[in-house]
Amino acid sequence: MTDLQDQATTHIHELGARARRAASVLAAASTDVKNNALREAANALRKATPELLAANDQDVAGVADDKPDSYIDRLRLTEDRVAAMADALDQIAALPDPVGRVLATFDRPNGLRIERVTVPIGVIGMIYESRPNVGADASALCLKSGNAIILRGGSESRHSTRRIVECMQAGLTAAGLPADAIQAVQTTNRDAVAAMLRATGLIDLVIPRGGRGLVELVRDQAKVPTLLHLDGNNHCYVHEAADIDKAIAVIRNGKLRRTGVCGATETIVIDRTVADRVVPKLADAMPDCELRGDAEAVKLDSRLKPATEADWDTEYLDAIAAVKIVDGLDEGIEFVDAHSSGHTDAILTEDAAAARRFMLAIDSAIVMHNASTQFADGGEFGMGAEIGIATGKMHARGPVGLEQLTSFKYLVHGEGQIRP
Repeated sequence: MTDLQDQATTHIHELGARARRAASVLAAASTDVKNNALREAANALRKATPELLAANDQDVAGVADDKPDSYIDRLRLTEDRVAAMADALDQIAALPDPVGRVLATFDRPNGLRIERVTVPIGVIGMIYESRPNVGADASALCLKSGNAIILRGGSESRHSTRRIVECMQAGLTAAGLPADAIQAVQTTNRDAVAAMLRATGLIDLVIPRGGRGLVELVRDQAKVPTLLHLDGNNHCYVHEAADIDKAIAVIRNGKLRRTGVCGATETIVIDRTVADRVVPKLADAMPDCELRGDAEAVKLDSRLKPATEADWDTEYLDAIAAVKIVDGLDEGIEFVDAHSSGHTDAILTEDAAAARRFMLAIDSAIVMHNASTQFADGGEFGMGAEIGIATGKMHARGPVGLEQLTSFKYLVHGEGQIRP
């Protein structure tokens, strides 16, 4: 192991030890105390807006010459986005406490009374790229659910992350909770990520949020449990019974509202029976988007560029979308199922039976009917915020909010029973 690896491991172990001590305090904190910490942190974010924007300007300046506009948009903070971060903290404070809920109670013939009760997971390691608001959302959700968190944001957002964590820690301190419940990795050394993934006994769960490369790194190297969030290769399928104008409006929003978010539409699948009407209208409505189509789609409108096989499996995170024409619902389902990343897919149709069939057949975390894929967001689901969209099938799936950040244990009440 090199000196840099040793330093990274030592740093992560120190953070982990402090986080475990803080987690034991946070797990026993009352709802009122946790809510007070969230509201104080929200106020701290609002007061620190000028300093936070200045820190973010440093981050943006460091990558402005090397990254596309969609990347800069993910990194950029504005007054409205800082206000939205603070508002999300207040919204999370207003939500029911997920800790201490009795999930089930049952009595045994021997007189034992058993309760299954929700508890925090413990210490969460959050590894994410570019979007600094993820640090505030993840910290707030962990605080409310009684978990300590260690944040490892991308080096490109380090100045913004530092200021956000300071505001979150100010809220903890004001409420009498340990500031170590929310910490950030203080080194840009990439070995810190590997050290987090090996920190068994210190970190209970690692959640990566970023591109496929990051998620696959975590999947392949982690020795601690993980909750994976794969890329968003999301589809909108225009069924033959779609309201064409409605469908075009939904697709435009799903693709172009914010191209750099994981809920953006990347591929548009169109029934052959309506393709001659949909494709030209799509090109008319999205002149600011590069459309890449199969041979049939390009023949219908020359504004489309020819697509390659790679396009069907690409998360562009940019003003680019692929267009595929299929022969009916069965082929549409088959195509989406073959190429979706399991994040979010949508069907646009006025046929309720077709919608139901598509929604049950597509094995994605979120499946929508006549709605923009950009609603794939914990805040839009009423969760206040999200740590990310889980694309696996175990423990949590879809937006990960308060409920998904808890586990459970059994409380067994007796009156001196002994087992024969």
